Amino acid sequence: GMLYIDDKARGVHEGYLVTPITKLELVFGMNIAGAMKATLSGLSIGIIGSLIAGLGVVFHPIVMLQMLSLIIAGSIAFNGMMFLLMVRVDDPLVPRAMFGVLNILLLYPSGAMYPIASFPKWMQVMSVVDPFTYAIHGFKAVLLKNGGWIAIWPDLLFLTAFGIATLLIATPLFKRTL
Repeated sequence: GMLYIDDKARGVHEGYLVTPITKLELVFGMNIAGAMKATLSGLSIGIIGSLIAGLGVVFHPIVMLQMLSLIIAGSIAFNGMMFLLMVRVDDPLVPRAMFGVLNILLLYPSGAMYPIASFPKWMQVMSVVDPFTYAIHGFKAVLLKNGGWIAIWPDLLFLTAFGIATLLIATPLFKRTL
């Protein structure tokens, strides 16, 4: 979403708005490009963070594949969510401000800092629909508990479904005009 708004501010978006591809292909293409960038960044940060934390398990091929799967699913989910929120925004400063606020609002109910069971009921309900919750749970299961595919398949399923759903909702809202 932020890449599209930056392109729009610079006038670059005119080049791909005149192409003969459908809105769905355009929206998915922009989000796949963003997910690729996010995946490379996430993989780098995941490996460096694991090394700093002393988690040598990250170099096992199966664990690396599980971590990569979570990063890809998370990238698709978070890119889709941001694109849905930013699909009609024109000001390039809005997504940057909103991204900081969303990070805080989604991080706390995710269980990254405190166990979800210790939250008040209203916050536990929030954590059920929070995509951060599933990403955090998956990474904990893979890197700290050696949970395997069985432990992370619900997280992968939710993140992938969430990402695809947000992109499908954003597609009709996408304006294909200059």
